[in-house]
Amino acid sequence: MAGRWFDDWQVGDRIAHEIRRTVTETDNLLFSTMTHNAQPLHIDLETAKASEFGQILVNGTFTFALMIGLSVSDTTVGTLVANLGYDKVVMPKPVFIGDTLRAETEVVSLRESRSRPTAGIVTFQHRAINQRDEVVCQCVRSALIKRKPS
Repeated sequence: MAGRWFDDWQVGDRIAHEIRRTVTETDNLLFSTMTHNAQPLHIDLETAKASEFGQILVNGTFTFALMIGLSVSDTTVGTLVANLGYDKVVMPKPVFIGDTLRAETEVVSLRESRSRPTAGIVTFQHRAINQRDEVVCQCVRSALIKRKPS
């Protein structure tokens, strides 16, 4: 199992996730159309060329979802009960078709669950970083994680 039990985490733990992903035009177009996001900056090359970006801007919710996805195998696979929330989502730099993203995670807090003695809450800060070492997305995620079986 790749994910860690609640008991295995410590505040300050950091992970540089090994999997990277190059964003394709298909990723952006499918995600935008599947989610009914008709923003021309994401799906209309001529509109995007005329914008300050000069090219298609990747859908920010795709960028966010990819960042979380890149982190899952090292953090919560097999140990997650539920994601409790995502906070402080910011996108300080744009993502473009052809950008390659990687993710980093840091544990910012831990607390035992008051209602579930078999689980605890791990709060992660996730960051997505492009090939130019620019942070393109970050958030804080609270996850209810199983404790090690006794």
